[in-house]
Amino acid sequence: MARGLPAFWSSIIGVPFIGVGLFLYLAETNHPAELGIPFILFGIFIVGVGLYVHYIAAPKPPKLRENEELIDDRHPTQRVALAKILVSIPLLALALYLLFHTKEPYVYPTIAFITGLYFLSEGLQTYWTNSLTKYYITNQRIVKEYRLLSLIRREIPFGKVRAVEIRKSPTEAIVGLGNVRVASGEGGTLEIVMQNIENTTDFADKIRNLI
Repeated sequence: MARGLPAFWSSIIGVPFIGVGLFLYLAETNHPAELGIPFILFGIFIVGVGLYVHYIAAPKPPKLRENEELIDDRHPTQRVALAKILVSIPLLALALYLLFHTKEPYVYPTIAFITGLYFLSEGLQTYWTNSLTKYYITNQRIVKEYRLLSLIRREIPFGKVRAVEIRKSPTEAIVGLGNVRVASGEGGTLEIVMQNIENTTDFADKIRNLI
């Protein structure tokens, strides 16, 4: 089962879309009933993906080799996802207010809705991806596990690590997170980027001490 409560939180976000869609479709309003269908479908999609992430698509720890010990394991922290979702809420609320309670041209609620939907979609995608991702640090290697429809595993033995870098996007810097990039010397093509990590500097130093 995936980390956290993806089914619960996805339902918290998706059910209001279904409710608004049903209201638009069933109630007698000045807006076309068909306007409610995209809301309903989008809400069902959010709930459905949340259920899938929660019950099916959990990453599995790697099998340890001889003389290999697990030193640390982490999921990406969800602060970036939360920040994006929180930004979307007032924009979506503004769109509904302009649509139902004012006579402003449709272009204004449309712009607010599309902008809010962008941040919401980005936040959900980040939340689901983080829920399905886990990083493992052993005394021999770094492993990244990601499972959606199938397992994707990437690993770098410490003997091949040539660079450990810290990177922060503006959003990550605001919420106190960062990314740790570990690259091998094989033409720069093999790398693992551990995203949305707390205490980024300490985590990077721990990896450097194992090289």
